[in-house]
Amino acid sequence: MENFFRWMSKPIPNEDVQIWFSVHNMIPEKIELYGDVFRSLFTIMADTYLGSEESETKINLTEEDKLNHFEWCWAKLIQNLHEENIKIKELGTHKDYFWEFFKDTYYNQKDNRVILSIPQFLEDVFTMKKPFTKSDLDILTELYKSLEKNIES
Repeated sequence: MENFFRWMSKPIPNEDVQIWFSVHNMIPEKIELYGDVFRSLFTIMADTYLGSEESETKINLTEEDKLNHFEWCWAKLIQNLHEENIKIKELGTHKDYFWEFFKDTYYNQKDNRVILSIPQFLEDVFTMKKPFTKSDLDILTELYKSLEKNIES
């Protein structure tokens, strides 16, 4: 098991990363764009969410309230992207992925350190100027393919 964790966290040579991107048809400019999509959604959520126990309001929201907030943020993101002539389908596996990710790491997260680490996590996943690990590439590839198949031509 220790060897597996070491293998997953070991930096991959840049040449191998480039081969990975080529094999998976991943374009660096699109990786940056998809990172911006993810970060934009998080910014909208963080700027408009009232349910944090650390906030001044100390409002506790129901699961339905959290889903409604996410839905509103998602619609706002789609609208903002369309204004920039970036057409992403409103419904699909990409939306489901984002909901599940933010439900676990943001809306239902009890450890504030996890919530505060989300921007750094997104930066680590989508930044091209750092060494990638196998784990990084797996996450990035899953997100990339999910968004790629939901871009409208």
